[in-house]
Amino acid sequence: MKRIITVTVINQSGVLNRVTGLLMKRQFNIESITVGHTEQPQISKMTFVVNVEDEQKLEQLLKQLQKQVDVLKVNDITEKSIVVRELALVKVVSPPSARAEINSLVEPFRASTIDTGKNVVTFQVTGNPEKIDAFIELVKPYGIKELTRTGVTAFVRETQKVTNAPYLSILQ
Repeated sequence: MKRIITVTVINQSGVLNRVTGLLMKRQFNIESITVGHTEQPQISKMTFVVNVEDEQKLEQLLKQLQKQVDVLKVNDITEKSIVVRELALVKVVSPPSARAEINSLVEPFRASTIDTGKNVVTFQVTGNPEKIDAFIELVKPYGIKELTRTGVTAFVRETQKVTNAPYLSILQ
């Protein structure tokens, strides 16, 4: 079962190596990893997608990650209401005669054409991983010359509590 784990860390040299080393030591296969600065430049957030077969092993991993020196917060956000995005750049074989057909196929995915060559078009597509997979399957028959994906980045959605807002009675 795939799990999405976020780790908020102090942006120090070697912290990524220590965190991934702990995952490796526990024999978790990292399917995807993204790391970037947060709203605070000295703090970074890591997002991992890992395959988990044993829930007890996962709990132990989360506790060990939390004990790391530069780790501020560890969350398994898989079961929560989350926003998940991934970016893919896909170079598709596209002779000029097939461009209109390919463009009409990729339009529902809101893919952007970011580069065009004589016989190749490069698309940028963002969305959840399933959307990216569907896009790749759709253009595969034309020939994929090159493909790269960023990996998943995610965070928990905000919950909005409504407390006696006067305008609510107007809407009801």
